[in-house]
Amino acid sequence: MSSVFLGSDCVGRIIDGRFTLLRWLGGTEQSSVFFTELDADPAKQAAIKLTPANAVDAETRIAQWTAATTLFHPHLIRLSHAGRCNVDGVDLLYVVTEYAEEVLSEILRERPLTPGETRDMLGPVVDALSWLHARDLLHGHLKPSNIMVADGQLKLSTDTLHAAGEPGTVSPSSGIYDAPEVALGKISPASDVWSLGVVMVEALTRQPPLWDRSRGAAPVIPASIPPPFFGLARACLQVDPARRWTLSAIGNFLQAPAPKPANKIAAGQPPGAQPSRARPFKTRVMIAGAVLVVAVIVAVLVIGSHHRPSPPAIQSSTPATQPESPGPAAQPGNGSIVQGAVAFRATPDVPQSIRDTIEGHVKVRIALEVDANGSVAGATIDSPGPSRYFTNRALEAARNWKFKPASMDGHTVASKWILQFHFGQDGTTITPAETSP
Repeated sequence: MSSVFLGSDCVGRIIDGRFTLLRWLGGTEQSSVFFTELDADPAKQAAIKLTPANAVDAETRIAQWTAATTLFHPHLIRLSHAGRCNVDGVDLLYVVTEYAEEVLSEILRERPLTPGETRDMLGPVVDALSWLHARDLLHGHLKPSNIMVADGQLKLSTDTLHAAGEPGTVSPSSGIYDAPEVALGKISPASDVWSLGVVMVEALTRQPPLWDRSRGAAPVIPASIPPPFFGLARACLQVDPARRWTLSAIGNFLQAPAPKPANKIAAGQPPGAQPSRARPFKTRVMIAGAVLVVAVIVAVLVIGSHHRPSPPAIQSSTPATQPESPGPAAQPGNGSIVQGAVAFRATPDVPQSIRDTIEGHVKVRIALEVDANGSVAGATIDSPGPSRYFTNRALEAARNWKFKPASMDGHTVASKWILQFHFGQDGTTITPAETSP
């Protein structure tokens, strides 16, 4: 048995007197991973990773693993136990985590991810990294083999985490996944952003980008990377850490709506090919998105059949908060109803960099409760768009609208309005419609 590699011949061994190696899952010259079970009723599936303990930082690694057992986040693999053990006279370190049903690196052996799957993968990864960075923790080894699906959720490994400001351990097998500054002992949140860019390119092409570290130039991003991912990869893979996008900027980018595919041919398939039946990289985001689309269509059909014809649309290409020009006053008579009118409008502030990701238009419908003074008393999402980002921008703007009150029998009354937002690359169009009285 080699001191740096344990294979399937070790199945059946018991580690630290309580973790039985039930099945070999894979490994490298630096580590091996086995399937095991935790004591529970019923027994709980888990994975145990074994590495040689002859490294000078063995105690530091155990301390890092022990600290990681206190971390709880929906997109981080739970780490439950860590320690030292001895197998046939060989001193080893072990770490026990929850068992992952899928690993991104295994999916990429079969096929690349589609642009939609890539976007759905990036969201949870950015969420988890942002959570770690807010606690002065770095991942340090982001790559496809450390992005998994466990218990139906996409999650990141937690056995390589370390505190910001401390030198990270550079794996000989990491290569391009390690940012240029890591070789100099400098690692920061920007280093995780570099790794994210490499992972994104590999997810879409099954190959990491080409990079000659000795030349000091940025990696070569394949021209086959579809927009807007090509630009995002370039923003992540800047040699200078200060020029890379922050996770906050990447998060805003991902909240923008995904561009519509030019045709129905699956990514990576030649024209005329049959749709791939390869297993999907499962994330709950994709399922929720499909349900949301159906809900939006139903809402539009139902609401559209009941509303009055809409007044002319309000068009603005720049953020604006402008009062309406006064018009002729209405002259109510006995038993008459006079509709209200818009007195002040507010247009969402959306950076052009976000608008440039839109294909066509993003539609959001906001319902307003307007009091007898013409102020918005309540704003709710009547029909959400495909992106929380645009839905939230529309809701914020709608709350700032003002109205000339509606009247009934000469008295001002409360009213209800619907604002239809159309976000596009060239601006935002807002169409108001009063639905009562």
